[in-house]
Amino acid sequence: MNEDLLVQRPEGLYCPAGDFHVDPWRPVARAVITHAHADHARRGHGAYLAQADGAGVLRARLGDINLQTLAWGEAVHVGGVRVSLHPAGHVLGSAQVRLEHRGQVWVASGDYYASAHADERNPTCPPFEPQRCHCFITESTFGLPIYRWRRQAEVFAEIDAWWRANAEAGRASLLLGYSFGKAQRLLAGVDASIGPIVAHGAVESVNEAYRAAGVALPATQPIDALDKAALSRALVVAPPAVRGSAWARRLGDCSDAFASGWMQLRGARRRQGVDRGFVLSDHADWPGLQRAIVATGAERIIVTHGDEAVMVRWLCEQGLDAGSFRTEYGAGDDEPA
Repeated sequence: MNEDLLVQRPEGLYCPAGDFHVDPWRPVARAVITHAHADHARRGHGAYLAQADGAGVLRARLGDINLQTLAWGEAVHVGGVRVSLHPAGHVLGSAQVRLEHRGQVWVASGDYYASAHADERNPTCPPFEPQRCHCFITESTFGLPIYRWRRQAEVFAEIDAWWRANAEAGRASLLLGYSFGKAQRLLAGVDASIGPIVAHGAVESVNEAYRAAGVALPATQPIDALDKAALSRALVVAPPAVRGSAWARRLGDCSDAFASGWMQLRGARRRQGVDRGFVLSDHADWPGLQRAIVATGAERIIVTHGDEAVMVRWLCEQGLDAGSFRTEYGAGDDEPA
């Protein structure tokens, strides 16, 4: 009988056959990293393996690390296990980890983007590519039927209309989104002809890594580069932590909004206390999760971080062998909702 290719350890998900971990949350000797968000990529590992597109962000966040990178689909053997990385569609360099050993194929998805609209993708990274496998480890951040994303064009039309109305009223538009991933997706989707765009320093440092990787983003400026008149027409993209800060107060009279999948819920919008909430996520919605799982052809599914119980129940109803892993994902200060 074949042993499981990934098991739970106190340090995180562990591959016994290859003696390495995937996105471990405690220091280990060898770590395969799905992407550079803080809850998946942590300091202290002896050696890192990640996808090449995300290397710039990973190094910017973790410093001087022992990093080996792979191109999409390129394979290496780690302790006898064939390891390759495949697009997850979540953020720059986000990868699914495909493991092959003694006829078994397992895929750990990390975080991924898919929706009910099969033709939709995150424009700032390659789209999710289903990998046929025996066992698929899936996230379930938005694993409830209430989460169904609208088409991106509709959401961006609303963002542009909000920005345009604010600019005509002489009021800056403060658009809050996580500095790695969400901010760049917002920048790639808005109509840059409406006015100048300001990027907070935390956002701009990541923008540089995206541009270096060949991702097209509109021109952005620091807040100090604009006079009062220009700032009153600007779209200002910043992480949620700046709301109410001295930096944000420099905008004067402004309208603020938050872009997140959590904005699907009225209660979440109220708790954020912003003028507007735009429903835009870099994670899969309920139909997207279902579609992605079915596309793998896997008979065994392991669900992590999110509404695991609901997803496991639905999978079992479909006749699949489903269970869950308890992980520490989703706890990062820049969790990409």
